[in-house]
Parts: sequence; structure tokens; C-alpha cells
Amino acid sequence: MTYDFAAWLGLALRWLHVIAGVAWIGASFYFVWLDNSLTPPEPPEEGVKGELWAVHGGGFYHSRKFTVAPDHLPEHLHWFMWEAYTTWLSGFALLVVVFYFGAQSYLIDPAKAALSPLSAVAIGLGFLAGGLAVFEGLCRSPIGQKPALLGGLWFAVLTASGYVLSHLFSDRGAFIHVGAMIGTVMVANVFLVIIPNQRKLVAAMRAGAYVDPRLGAMGKQRSVQNNYMTLPVILIMISNHYPALTGGSSGWLYVAMMCAAGVSIRHFFNLRHVGRTAPGFLFLGATLFILVSMLASTKPQTVADAAPPSYGEVEAIVQRHCVMCHSPNPAHRGITAPPAGVVLDSPEHISRYAPRIYDMAVSSHAMPMGNETGMTDQERQALGLWIKAGARAP
Repeated sequence: MTYDFAAWLGLALRWLHVIAGVAWIGASFYFVWLDNSLTPPEPPEEGVKGELWAVHGGGFYHSRKFTVAPDHLPEHLHWFMWEAYTTWLSGFALLVVVFYFGAQSYLIDPAKAALSPLSAVAIGLGFLAGGLAVFEGLCRSPIGQKPALLGGLWFAVLTASGYVLSHLFSDRGAFIHVGAMIGTVMVANVFLVIIPNQRKLVAAMRAGAYVDPRLGAMGKQRSVQNNYMTLPVILIMISNHYPALTGGSSGWLYVAMMCAAGVSIRHFFNLRHVGRTAPGFLFLGATLFILVSMLASTKPQTVADAAPPSYGEVEAIVQRHCVMCHSPNPAHRGITAPPAGVVLDSPEHISRYAPRIYDMAVSSHAMPMGNETGMTDQERQALGLWIKAGARAP
């Protein structure tokens, strides 16, 4: 009996990553909503900035936020940090297991750049570290006091990174690294600023020393930054399931537009929580989403007067580039079952899955993974012509 350790490790890490991410993002959404929904206490209470009464799960809750800090701290104080740390650690472990150990299959696209696995991994890590350094530099400069300018510059950095990485890595590898850059910055906000500042606040209170309100303000600023990055990072982490979005030469632009849509939608809800109605931001987000869906759904044009290839030619292309994974018993290293259950071992199956072949190998270059078999544009066009002609099998 053989045991596919790598596959099950990948499942465990992916599951943990999603669970931790739900907890972290849920907490982020909740606390930003809570902060925006506070109202002055009635009657006014010295030192209390705002309060909120809520009902949930059959019980009543009374939340209060202090202007700086309460007069005393209870023995038990809950810290929201492990949700963030677990999300990043599990995500980075997944990046290593899937994309770094499997760099030849998942990260490198020889048609884009002749990279060795070691150099590809070094580039990936360099972008993670470089993105964090750039973001921290912006935050700690005078630009950090101008949220709109900071957000615009950081968006430009991410867009430029997506463009560069899409010309170095496979589409899948490129955009997962942009998502990892965002996630790294988000967890750094927690690890480098929010938690250390909270520890300083707690230590000052327990020592009876002066509690600097700027520490709390800095923590809130980073928390709000994370709140705006949540929708883009979720989008990028699931984008691999949608090759029409990330595949092709314009994938970097489509992803950037979708991330801008996410930020716009998030801003609409943040304003709504403080009682401001700004439907323009929701409209902008929806418009960008629809625009990207129209642009990304435009199929490439094939040569109109070219005759479709014979089934024999198509079968030869499939045998060269697809069957190593899409067969009842895959021969590709690390793959034990045909991806998505697609088996291309007979004329009937090739014809049945022709629309999937078109989406994954013609309208995008998502398959073969990392184009490790070197499928040419002419072969992709031949598949497209055959499928457009009806995908007839003998």
C-alpha cells in the first residue's frame, strides 16, 4: 500500500488555512463594524468613548470602548492574534509544500522565463520580503498619515508586482504570490504594530504609568488597513479556480481591477456602518466586476479560414500534454487522481470535456501546469479550431 503524504498534507494545510482565515477575517469585519457602530453612552460615562448593545444567539451583549484605557484591567484579557498568525503560518506552509517543493510543476513556466526551481523560489521570497519592506516604509513615512495616498501607492505596488510576476511565473504561481504579499503585510500589521502596541498599553496600565493614546491610534490604523485588504486577498486566493480571470496576458490587469472592486465595496460598507450612504462605491465595485467579467470572457479569435484539424491530430496533442495527469492512473509525479475528475483517455471523453479543454488550454494557459510540456500556441489554436468546429470524435 502506498500513502500519498504530500497530497494529504496539502489538504490538511489548506483546510487549516481556510478555517483560520475565516476566524481572522470574521474578527476583522466584526471589530471594524463594532468600532464604527459605537454611540456615546447614555448617561455619559467618563473615559468611555462609545458603547453598543446587541442581541445574538438568545442573549444580550453590552460592548464598551474606552477613550484610552479603563481604570483597571481584569485578570483575564482576550488577545486576538492567533487567528492571524495561524492563517499566515498555514498559508506559508501551503506555499512551500505546493509551489516551492513543486516549483517545476506549479511555479515555473518555461515559456515565460527559464528559471531553476531555486531561483524561482528566491524570486518568490524576494517579492514577499520586498513587499513588506515597501509597505512598512510607506507607513512609517509621512505618507502613512494620508490613508488614501498610502492605499493608492500600495495598490500600484501590488499591480506592478502582479505584472512582473505574471511574466516570470505560471499564472497560478504569479497571483498566489501577490495574495501572499498582501497576507504577509496583513499579519505584519498584527505582529509588528497592533500586538506590540497593545502589550505596551497593558504594561503601562498595570504599572500605573502614563498610557499613550497614540499607541491605540496606530493599532487602529493598521487594523483598518487590514480590513480593506481582506476582500482582495480572498479574491486572489480563490482566483486559481477561475483561469478566465488570471490566465492570459491581461490577467494582471483583471486581478487589479477586481481587487479595486473589492476595496470599493468594502469602503461602501464601512461608511454604511457609521451611518453614511455612499452607493457610488457599491456601484463602482459592481461596474468593475461586470467589466472584468466581460473582458475576461472574450474568447481568443482563431484563424477564420483555417481548416479544423483531424481528431487524430487533436488526440496526439492531448496525449502529449494532458493524459499524464488526466487519466485513470496519472503518471505525473505527485498526482494520484485525475484533476477535477476529468479523464481524457478516449475519444468520447475528449469530446465530452471539450469545453473544459477550451477554457483551460485555449482561452487561458492554465493547463498544462506551468506549461511544463511546452504546449505551443499553434497546438492551442488547433484545439480551439477543432472544438469550435463541433469537437467531433470518431
